Amino acid sequence: MKKLFALILALALALSLAACGGNSNNTAEEPAETVVLKVAASPVPHAEILAQVVDDLAEQGIELVVTEYTDYVVPNTAVEEGDEDVNYFQHAPYLNQFNEENGTHLVSVAPIHYEPFGIYPCLTASLDELQDGALVAVPNDVTNEARALLLLADNGLITLADGVGLNATTNDIVENPKNLQFIEVEAAAVANLTSEVDIAAINGNYALDAGFSSAADAIAIEDPNSEAAQTYANLIVVKEGNENDPAVLALVEALQSDEVRDYINSTYEGNVLPIF
Repeated sequence: MKKLFALILALALALSLAACGGNSNNTAEEPAETVVLKVAASPVPHAEILAQVVDDLAEQGIELVVTEYTDYVVPNTAVEEGDEDVNYFQHAPYLNQFNEENGTHLVSVAPIHYEPFGIYPCLTASLDELQDGALVAVPNDVTNEARALLLLADNGLITLADGVGLNATTNDIVENPKNLQFIEVEAAAVANLTSEVDIAAINGNYALDAGFSSAADAIAIEDPNSEAAQTYANLIVVKEGNENDPAVLALVEALQSDEVRDYINSTYEGNVLPIF
């Protein structure tokens, strides 16, 4: 009887120790808490590119939550106000202008890709075939119009005034031997004019939306080493002070991987190009 009682007591003590974690030296570590990283992004290509790193970040304990936006204001105000941690949709000139006009404190962490401008054939199949007075569709905002004009200048169609660079407008054209006529519309609408103009200068993302491939369809395209390509790289952006957040740095590292480079190159047919 005494032996049975001793056995029951020993078993009860063992169960008690197990419930309390036993010896402190054998205490199991609590799993690390998952970090949620909220990113505001344009649907194409930004959100699609972000989708490629979700699993990679999850393995590091980071849950990537991507919210798609179709405008260029809320993604910035959301990061400024803390509703989003990061955004991925804009280039440096737009970021700087937004900060200046809105008093926000947003900073770039890293460039990921750029969307090259291309000149696309419409009623005229090649640059050599352009006739006197040919119609050319270009974006009407300063940023994108300058890129379009620089691309036309690089291909010998016009000459721009010295030093205008990325601030060029049609008023800065000093030589126009073919008397090209410019139709200036919103960047998103340029691709809608392909049945009405001879050639069109279209942003990479809008060309993609319209079903164009810059590699297959463009008759001229921005050089990756050009000032425009470097200036208009699309950025990972955070509120000032969060540049070195470990989750943000992990996101950048994942996006600047060989796997993401291969995905961009194979998916977007030259309309989106890695810049890392």
